[in-house]
Amino acid sequence: MDFRVGEKVVYPNQGVGIIEQISTRNLTGQSEVFYLLRLNTSTLRVMVPRSNVGNVGLRRVTRGPEIEPVVDYLQKGSCKTGGDWKGRFKANCEKMRSGSLKEVAEVFKSLVTLSQAKPLSFREKKMFDRAWNLLVDEITISRGQSRETTEAQLLRVLGKANLRVQLPS
Repeated sequence: MDFRVGEKVVYPNQGVGIIEQISTRNLTGQSEVFYLLRLNTSTLRVMVPRSNVGNVGLRRVTRGPEIEPVVDYLQKGSCKTGGDWKGRFKANCEKMRSGSLKEVAEVFKSLVTLSQAKPLSFREKKMFDRAWNLLVDEITISRGQSRETTEAQLLRVLGKANLRVQLPS
């Protein structure tokens, strides 16, 4: 997958970033093209070799029509919260690393549902916060609206599913 300077991309489990530079480096004795991206949510900059884009899961930001099934899932989709803590956490980690917005939504909804029944563990709370931020950031960029508008829309959708959300502070 080829990207251009200025293009917004998603780095799995980290969020939306912007390709700041494309350069060629010789680190292993062979010339390699690298993408330098700056993540929106932090000052972190990441260099990704073009040959490793698929392995890392770097992808373009989900477009408008592709967002609707994710939002519909948050409102109407069923989710699993069962299993022991260790197995559930491992499965959720794999989904978060996949880079799929739908899988991030699945993790988020399952943690919201679980939090209705009992308090989340420290690690699950951190995952809940990260999933919320990843969802909000990508939907905000995709729809070209403010973060506050996106948060309000998602809270309304979750409310229709009878889910109460304690937002990350």
